[in-house]
Amino acid sequence: MATFQYIAKDAAGNETRGVVEAGDRQSAIEAVRAQGLRPTAMGEVRSSAPAKKARRGAPAPEPAEGGKKKGKGLNMEIKLSMPKFLRMKIKTKVLTQFTRQLATLVNAGLPLMRGLDVLKRQMKDEQLLEALNGISESIASGGTFSEALTAYPKIFDNLYINMVKAGEAGGVLEVVLARLAEFAEKSEKIKNKVKGAMIYPVVVLVAAIGITAFLLVSVIPKFQQVFADMMQGEELPGVTQFVIDASEYVQHNWFVVLAVVIALVVVKKIIGSTEKGAYFFDYMALKVPVTGTLVQRTAISRLTRTLGTLLASGVPILQSLVIVRDTSGNRIVAKAIQDVHDAVKEGEGMTGPLSQCWVFPPMVVSMVEVGEETGALADMLTRVANTYDDEVDNAVAGMTAAIEPALIIFLAVVVGTIVVAMFLPMIKIISAVSGGA
Repeated sequence: MATFQYIAKDAAGNETRGVVEAGDRQSAIEAVRAQGLRPTAMGEVRSSAPAKKARRGAPAPEPAEGGKKKGKGLNMEIKLSMPKFLRMKIKTKVLTQFTRQLATLVNAGLPLMRGLDVLKRQMKDEQLLEALNGISESIASGGTFSEALTAYPKIFDNLYINMVKAGEAGGVLEVVLARLAEFAEKSEKIKNKVKGAMIYPVVVLVAAIGITAFLLVSVIPKFQQVFADMMQGEELPGVTQFVIDASEYVQHNWFVVLAVVIALVVVKKIIGSTEKGAYFFDYMALKVPVTGTLVQRTAISRLTRTLGTLLASGVPILQSLVIVRDTSGNRIVAKAIQDVHDAVKEGEGMTGPLSQCWVFPPMVVSMVEVGEETGALADMLTRVANTYDDEVDNAVAGMTAAIEPALIIFLAVVVGTIVVAMFLPMIKIISAVSGGA
């Protein structure tokens, strides 16, 4: 007989600890369950010294730090770890790679626990490794994989957990994991394309602001001194005077400019935190020229791919719509999905509410309608997502083609105006000197 130390929860959800004696781990789990408890962690107590016979249900001693055996004398191990609130979110690439590898191992016939052990040995991300250790313990204690994932909501979102739960129920966990990995890869690909398209405009805009600030603060004051010495109070050209006034204002009131910028950001945050304000900003994001088309197509691609993946994995449609609504990222789209959810709940179809929302083009509504009529809704949604992936590529190319010349013209106008403003008085001075000579 061996002694097992356990952590369990009662019917009210309260945590309790204790020890039981059993022949093996499975017998210990059954013994804890017989007490009306649900075990969440189970470990065998090993000691080199003869242990006193443990009374069933007696409070268990706290385990030694890091799972180390407690010996004679003072043997302390101090392990420093980053506080949870300072930890960065796990990269999508890391989670996608883990999901793809786990799907491959399970598909090859390895038990889930064995697959997790294999991945733990090669895992370099500390947060995911910590989560995998907890997941393994939970599964070993009798829990399911999806139940274990719920303890780590910052790593595994509702989409991930519900798809795994559907895969467990249908006995196709490896298929669902492969779909999850594919979904994450395609979503990340779209996100990277959008980010890549914004790099050039942001760089040009920052350069324009930096050059303008440098000219206003460092260059123009020197020209101003030259004009004051050589023009002897003569009136400057209007554009030159405007630039000099702007330079003086920035030099003496830079804190006001900074305060205005900060105030605009804060006001936007405050307004965006309200329901009406957030709804307005989401509406404008879809309506802004050039970028609005990209935002709309990206939202449709994400929505249809998520819903199609969930339905293909066996998640019930009402539950799938709730997940899609919560992960849409835009309140206009979320409201449309909520209307679809309410309609489906009443026994109606999806096409009616979708057709009433201007975000969804007729092609999307028609594809959904065909999918409902033929019973191939998941497949149709995936086809729509693939189509809109191409549309996103076209929108990115179109946005880049439109923004690049606009930014170049903006930079040329700003810098050119300053340069011309400084040279107009110089031309006048040179002409006066030449005439006098």
